[in-house]
Amino acid sequence: MIGILLMTGFITIGTVFFLNTEQFGKHPMGERLLKIEQSPNFKNGSFQNLSETPMLTEGAGYGKVLYEFVFSSKPKEPTQYIPSAKTDLKALNPKENVLIWMGHSTYFMQIDGKKILVDPVLSGNASPLSFTTNAYNGTDIYSTDDFPEIDYLFLSHDHWDHMDFKTLKKLKPKIKHIITGLGNGAHLEHWGFKSHIIMEGDWYDTLQLEEGFTVHITPARHFSGRGFKRAQTLWASFALQTPSTNIYIGGDSGYDTHFKTIGDKYGPFELAILENGQYDKKWKYIHMLPGEQLKAANDLKAKAILPVHLGKFTLANHDWNEPLDKITNENNQSAIKVITPLIGEQVNLRDSLQQFKHWWKNID
Repeated sequence: MIGILLMTGFITIGTVFFLNTEQFGKHPMGERLLKIEQSPNFKNGSFQNLSETPMLTEGAGYGKVLYEFVFSSKPKEPTQYIPSAKTDLKALNPKENVLIWMGHSTYFMQIDGKKILVDPVLSGNASPLSFTTNAYNGTDIYSTDDFPEIDYLFLSHDHWDHMDFKTLKKLKPKIKHIITGLGNGAHLEHWGFKSHIIMEGDWYDTLQLEEGFTVHITPARHFSGRGFKRAQTLWASFALQTPSTNIYIGGDSGYDTHFKTIGDKYGPFELAILENGQYDKKWKYIHMLPGEQLKAANDLKAKAILPVHLGKFTLANHDWNEPLDKITNENNQSAIKVITPLIGEQVNLRDSLQQFKHWWKNID
């Protein structure tokens, strides 16, 4: 009995110590917390979605979901190297409007002379434990050394597969401004970012960046949290308006009416970047199921979709290539163009006729 009590004590102390390491960030405090508490989206001690949003669907329990994922799920992962086409980010023509997807939900954009980076995860895994949730072979072709100075870093929320501590620490000297939801500045300041470069906002706040550049912080249907306590920071999407284009940066979100509201307020969009992976009917309220991306893009009045949240990590029970197969299925009958670049391939945002291969086909 004494041995069991000692082991339990050691495990408890070890867990507490681990959860207080730097990579977990910090919860909002002081003036930041007072501002959060004034938000209409913060109730009963946590941020709330606009619609009632259970983490799991009716009849699905956490124990069953964990057991299935660890012991009985067998999602197909690629055994071959994922193909790529590495674009030199530092050698881009500054007059070009381009996008380079880097796997999962990380992408770089150069628009009207500004360099923009979204949710960079370049450390090889998407977890606080380096031996779990590892990137597929061939997907980590970019390192922080490959980036020029970043004018605007967008962070949609604080989950490990979107806000990567190791990547952000290394990128810190190159970041000029950060745009994110309320509360996330607490993590960033804890990691050494200066408060004056961090712009936090609530849903439907508008940020005037500089002449011709406006960002609207918009809702998503999801949640946040890097440890046991959830929803202390705001998850968000963004409507980015520049002198020449209008782009929707989707973050993570289940399908809901907010897409139509955003489309009516800020659309139409030349491009909607939407999550299209890591889904399951058991958590259909917080991640879109196949087919809902096209519904969301239609609500947003988008001309094209870049499907992301795929191609790099396994976070759900579907095969790694299923999301791309489903969204490009010839039976979709949608006029909305689906953009499917290789990791690292240059997408020319001014070229509506650019074609992309179904690169994921025939990869075992």
